[in-house]
Amino acid sequence: MKKIITLAMLVVLGVATSTAQETSKKLKATNTKVATAKVNGAGMVFVSETIDYGTVAYNSDGKREFVFTNNGNKPLIITNAQGSCGCTVPTYPKEPIAPGAKGVIGVKYDTSRGGQAFTKTVTLTTNAVVPTKTLTIKGNVLAAESSKS
Repeated sequence: MKKIITLAMLVVLGVATSTAQETSKKLKATNTKVATAKVNGAGMVFVSETIDYGTVAYNSDGKREFVFTNNGNKPLIITNAQGSCGCTVPTYPKEPIAPGAKGVIGVKYDTSRGGQAFTKTVTLTTNAVVPTKTLTIKGNVLAAESSKS
């Protein structure tokens, strides 16, 4: 009886250990794949393609940044950045971004438009393998204080 229980415990322990190792290998492979995804030409990989402002005060600082890396083997050139409306003003690097280098797309939302939720986009035009990229900003601006005279 003791032999059967001991054998059963060893089998369970062996299965649990091998499953944990396989999960760890899959996780490492996934992380490596994402980190080393290269493209032939210029490319853009963003830390995040959406910025959530959350709830912000009326007339507060509406500046935020999208950070990206050129994951290609050629310099990345951004030729245009266009906000979906006049309340969203993007800025972008005018010089080429070398392969492996990081860059920043700045965006400023006009928070004087209080009392409303917003979802806006910034469309980039580049020489990347996928030449157009759309980034999103969203949030909610509190209403202006009505007690001001």
